[in-house]
Amino acid sequence: MSDAPTAKGRATRARIVEGAAEVLREQGVAVTTLDDIRSRTGTSKSQLFHYFPDGKSELLLAVARFEADRVLEDQQPYLGCLDSWQAWRQWRDVVVERYERQGDSCPLGALFLQVGRSSPGARAIVTELMRQWQRQLAHGMRALQANGLVSAALDVDRTAAALLAGIQGGVTIMMSTGDPTHLKAALDTGIEHLRASGAEAGAEDGAGAEEKARTGRT
Repeated sequence: MSDAPTAKGRATRARIVEGAAEVLREQGVAVTTLDDIRSRTGTSKSQLFHYFPDGKSELLLAVARFEADRVLEDQQPYLGCLDSWQAWRQWRDVVVERYERQGDSCPLGALFLQVGRSSPGARAIVTELMRQWQRQLAHGMRALQANGLVSAALDVDRTAAALLAGIQGGVTIMMSTGDPTHLKAALDTGIEHLRASGAEAGAEDGAGAEEKARTGRT
């Protein structure tokens, strides 16, 4: 059975997945064997197949979910509290640092090459990762709106989608060239767009107040 029915079983399964992720990061997906993972995690063959009856393919998908979760965890606590310009700047720096540290190897991408990017399991993992990431960015933009820092007319969901697309493009170029310039530009431009929205809203409010004062309207 693949689902652990007890707390101890869930802990054992999580330990296997985390250990497998370490081995795959160190050795690469293509050359890592189940014996390598068993050795690292101190797991017997029967125990490994108890939690992952479909073998390596099922384990790789579990590790892919683990790596996808790490993408968002590595951006915390800033991604979860984007309610000020300082928080956005700190989040921006954490994202750049994470991908600079990762370099030209993407554990998640390598895993998907092995299990097949078009497989239902892999697609579901990517879809959920991007959905959560975009949702948290949009939540941060709404927090800026609530604090009067961004125009209430801003299309938050569309803007969050565009920012996420820019990040993904910047990461792809960085992995190919080793140059983080495009990633930084995508992040900086996205944040500047948000700031400009706030400035425009402030200017419109000011102009409206001035017009009311001039005409004597209240």
